[in-house]
Amino acid sequence: MRYLDKPIKEINDLLKEKKIKPIDLVNEAFDSIEKNKNLNAYITLNKEEAIKRAKELEDVDADNILFGLPIAVKDNMMTEGLRTTAASGILKDFVPIYDAAVVEKIKEANMIIVGKTNMDEFAMGSSSRTSYFGAPKNPWNNDKISGGSSGGSATTVASGDVLFALGSDTGGSIRQPSSYCGLVGMKPTYGTVSRWGLIAFASSLDQIGPMTKNVYNNALILNLISGHDSRDLTSSKKEKEDYTRLIGKDISGMKVAVPNYFMSDIVSDEVKEKIEDTLKILEKAGVQIDRVDMKYLDNAVNLYQIIAMGEASSNLARFDGIRYGSSVDDTTNIYELYTKTRAKYFGEEVKRRIMVGSYLLSGENAKIYYNKALSIRDDIKKEFDRIFKEYDFVIGPTTVTTAYNLDDPMDDPSKSFMDDVLVIPVNMAGLPGLNIPVGLSKEKMPIGMHIIGNRFEEAKMYQLASFLEKEINFEGGM
Repeated sequence: MRYLDKPIKEINDLLKEKKIKPIDLVNEAFDSIEKNKNLNAYITLNKEEAIKRAKELEDVDADNILFGLPIAVKDNMMTEGLRTTAASGILKDFVPIYDAAVVEKIKEANMIIVGKTNMDEFAMGSSSRTSYFGAPKNPWNNDKISGGSSGGSATTVASGDVLFALGSDTGGSIRQPSSYCGLVGMKPTYGTVSRWGLIAFASSLDQIGPMTKNVYNNALILNLISGHDSRDLTSSKKEKEDYTRLIGKDISGMKVAVPNYFMSDIVSDEVKEKIEDTLKILEKAGVQIDRVDMKYLDNAVNLYQIIAMGEASSNLARFDGIRYGSSVDDTTNIYELYTKTRAKYFGEEVKRRIMVGSYLLSGENAKIYYNKALSIRDDIKKEFDRIFKEYDFVIGPTTVTTAYNLDDPMDDPSKSFMDDVLVIPVNMAGLPGLNIPVGLSKEKMPIGMHIIGNRFEEAKMYQLASFLEKEINFEGGM
């Protein structure tokens, strides 16, 4: 049995007693990454530096439970001295000169970064197939997508390379791949985790979160990366808390709202059946389940398209071929430099979103579309606030189907809409959302359940999720 297959507390005891060293864990991780390299989970490996750091930690006391453990980081988070591409050709050779806030915290805890994971280009997509470096594959079935945009992070955890990976979630990009790959994936409350050093897609929606095989490990990583950061003006000043504190506590008396829209015909019968089975487990444990109607949920995807594309067009203006990133030489003026660089090095999906976003923010369009979208977004927040006055959680499926095929067409608008419809309302309202695996399809692919909590109630979400984890006993390894 590998050390990385043991419970995290047991690994920590072995490190404390010096029965194993961090290098043993790092070597295991890289052996697994090499064995699974066909899955294309990584864009850049950090092997030399990881081995060096592991050896430096040999004589250091394992003073926290995450000490010496390997972790993977999505490739849109800055890592000083380690290539950071956001899976884009325009940043294919970019090496940052500073660390993202979450990377600083990882290093302070003496965790070891093994590499930067594959993703959709600039996090724009839900299959990771817009990556300049090719799509990662689903470990459960290599002909399937692992989801997006945090597909590489999902792949490397699901295949057992590492216990933890960081993803980012703008419109479901942690939860959806977690559902497709059978993982626990948390999109925290907006502002819980600093966005300092995260390459921005849509700044009012982006949030970093953990992806793991179990609930306890997930809560531990959120403990580590959360907290106020003065460099991020949207960072919450709420006091740090222990997100593991309610794990294992009784859940009887809790109240759950299940929106009818989330269980509509959009969702496949197989997924709905698994969610209904899981709701019965909760009812048996003394949880009240009510079916409810919620307004505005069907507007969330359209609002996302307007807000996210508008913010993306603004954020990506910095990639101009001058200050950093790839550039073209054969130009005679600055206009040519901008247009030729961006035309050559941005992928098709990124170009599309920039063009649509620029149109949405141009002149009167900003009032007609963007400002109107912000107003309706506020209505979505109020609708969730209304529900949370009476209920502890909102629950539904995370995805409408299991993972689809890598060779399915990318230009199917109905599939794209379906990918987004269940997860985007959470980003619109700035709420925390958690995927937990609840079973397998007939095709032996994971099915995920989506737990939505009120703002800053992640600990209570882990309480419910840990109960289900114990009851369902989902086998996270293939």
